[in-house]
Amino acid sequence: MLFNSLYNKVLKWAEHKHADKYLAGMSFAESSFFPIPVDVMLAPMVLATPKRWWKLALIATVTSVLGGIAGYFIGLFAFDLITPLLHKYGYWERFEQARDWFELWGVWVVFIAGFSPIPYKVFTIASGALQMSLLPFAFISLVGRGARFGLVAWLVYLSANKIKAISPKWIEIIGWVLVILAILVYITIR
Repeated sequence: MLFNSLYNKVLKWAEHKHADKYLAGMSFAESSFFPIPVDVMLAPMVLATPKRWWKLALIATVTSVLGGIAGYFIGLFAFDLITPLLHKYGYWERFEQARDWFELWGVWVVFIAGFSPIPYKVFTIASGALQMSLLPFAFISLVGRGARFGLVAWLVYLSANKIKAISPKWIEIIGWVLVILAILVYITIR
């Protein structure tokens, strides 16, 4: 059973003595260049140690905002250097959309990107490239990322016992359904 063993491994990794550092590193990197969302690591860590949900959400939030500030400075000082990468990895259209959204909604677009599944890294870099004021950027990032990671951690905390009680059979079914959905989404987007 592929997904059941993967589920058990993820829970073991989430209890590792350096897991907090890995969460911090991933949260920082995801805000400026790393493509995998922090929730993928945060949720299992809360599931493994539910009483630490607020601490884990705080670690993810603070380091994500610090990573967002790094992304901001990348956009501010190195935008010409990363423009080819934005094209190469398919982020250029998202960057142009971010620029349009900045014109419409200003700083609030950073909150939306920080809270939603929209790639936050695009908006951190765009904030610097468009020379948005750093203090409002950092504050609204803190609010948006804090709300997102706090909500994810709190919801996992509330349902941890129910999630742990799911039978291995259901974990396997849920895993394969998610794989099929991901493939369908990929095919649809392409």
